[in-house]
Amino acid sequence: MDIAQNSEYEFVIKKENGMNVDAKIFADKKLLELIKKDKTLEQLRNMACLPGLAQDVCALPDAHQGYGFCIGGVAAMSTKEGGISPGGVGFDINCGVRVLKTSLTVKEVLPRIKELLDALYGAVPSGLGNKGLIKYSKDEFLEIISKGNEYLKSRGFATKNDLLNCEDNGVMKSASHAFISQRAIDRGKNTVGSLGSGNHFIDLLKVDGLFDESLAKQSGLFKDQVVVMIHSGSRGLGHQVASDYINDIMKTYPELVKSLPDPEICYAPAGSELAGKYYSSMCACANYAYANRQLMMHNIKEELCRFFKSTEKDLGLELFYDITHNIAKIEKVKNVECFVHRKGATKCVKGGKIIIPGSMGTSSYLMIGNNAEKSINSSAHGSGRVMSRSSAVKNLDRNEILKSLNSMGIIVKSSSRDIVSEEAPAAYKNVDDVINVTEKLGFAKSLAKLRPFAVING
Repeated sequence: MDIAQNSEYEFVIKKENGMNVDAKIFADKKLLELIKKDKTLEQLRNMACLPGLAQDVCALPDAHQGYGFCIGGVAAMSTKEGGISPGGVGFDINCGVRVLKTSLTVKEVLPRIKELLDALYGAVPSGLGNKGLIKYSKDEFLEIISKGNEYLKSRGFATKNDLLNCEDNGVMKSASHAFISQRAIDRGKNTVGSLGSGNHFIDLLKVDGLFDESLAKQSGLFKDQVVVMIHSGSRGLGHQVASDYINDIMKTYPELVKSLPDPEICYAPAGSELAGKYYSSMCACANYAYANRQLMMHNIKEELCRFFKSTEKDLGLELFYDITHNIAKIEKVKNVECFVHRKGATKCVKGGKIIIPGSMGTSSYLMIGNNAEKSINSSAHGSGRVMSRSSAVKNLDRNEILKSLNSMGIIVKSSSRDIVSEEAPAAYKNVDDVINVTEKLGFAKSLAKLRPFAVING
């Protein structure tokens, strides 16, 4: 595979052998070498073989191997000549992240941090297959996945401000539960408001640095402020929906699947009944995920009020933003209406808020979008893995990791022993490198740098 260098931070695999467009890689040389270590570039090349692509496919600086599409991969397929690919969205549909602001400072929180971490851990269910925060009837659950945070607002679990500071205002309007299997419903209905497992987390962080003090002040951010970051998605519901539709596509379009370089990138053709069903079901899973993060934040706010014997207003508890990074959206790309697949990628538009988490031992960043047309209005979603979970468990010692984090003033509480190794800083790329490339390309500019001091892992 030949990779040409267009500029210091842009590389390209030229169109050849079945590719319909070029495949761009946005990275520096150091990150590119890490990206080369798995099948990311092969998956990116496969993405370029899909039909109806309105622009070159691309991999962002945090890219790594995934299912079908690479994680950190973006592709815009025409809604008339292309299609929609579940493998281009991912199994955890609308896995995303939100940041809750507080008026608390680190000095106010650190003396009781262990007690506070225990309280927050008890307030939000975590781990594999856990139950959600509130029991819902089936009809109520269907309302949640149909109306997202609009339904939670009607129930008193969300405010107008919460919806305004959430991508899509917390609801994808094309959602329908009509084409979601009973198995998927059963896997999701009792878990709304739960963290889950894997790379899902709740972090307590301090604002460690401000890059634009005027804009930061307008955004309600200040030095040494405590913020809460929540990272989770659609849990078992999204996983089952993705699995169901991948199987349906393979059964319905066997010849189409055979024509692809990898069956994992299979897609429902634009205009087909299956494309419509998957899209509306995906939107329903996205609504679940928005509601899931909203309910967790609701409980965290209640716990903070109880713990500090104060009110939401006095504690300055307000949502900064909530953003998704596993989704397909209908957007115009070069005047072509497309299903824009962002898998492990964040929507990035001029003036828009972006949240890019690091690992549990490194910084996270709040950014503001600038000009990301080259990357189909997308930016990185995190630091990106360099080590598989199994490899991390095998090679990284849990106790040494905890010791190292403790020396940096970071305490960790997790539902699983292995998760500490799986999510160790050494399992990820350097987030500062990812941010540097993002800024140098002009995709976005940094607003604030956050440092973790307490972590809950799923």
